[in-house]
Amino acid sequence: MKEHDHTQLLHDVDCQMPKDEVLAELSELFAVFGDTTRIKILWALFESEMCVCAIAELLHMTQSAISHQLKLLRHAKLVGSRRDGKTVYYFLADDHVRSIINQGMEHISE
Repeated sequence: MKEHDHTQLLHDVDCQMPKDEVLAELSELFAVFGDTTRIKILWALFESEMCVCAIAELLHMTQSAISHQLKLLRHAKLVGSRRDGKTVYYFLADDHVRSIINQGMEHISE
């Protein structure tokens, strides 16, 4: 029995495959979404910009724990911040974050 010749297919797919560094970055981005607390923070910020103390109160967690998660979210460029006096307010970095959350919710709702 003759096997299929996948040479052209493999070549075409390989040419379209992003570099390992890019795929590693994408993998890290999706890993950030793999934590319930971070998802809750993103969901809260989906609704409104908030300060650390408000997020901590909403999620019944310490400000220190929330700050740690916000640091990871900022590093992943999912969350931005602005200062108003002594208070720092956090918000979703851009509409891409909203799209990722919306698409995730659509996917699990099917």
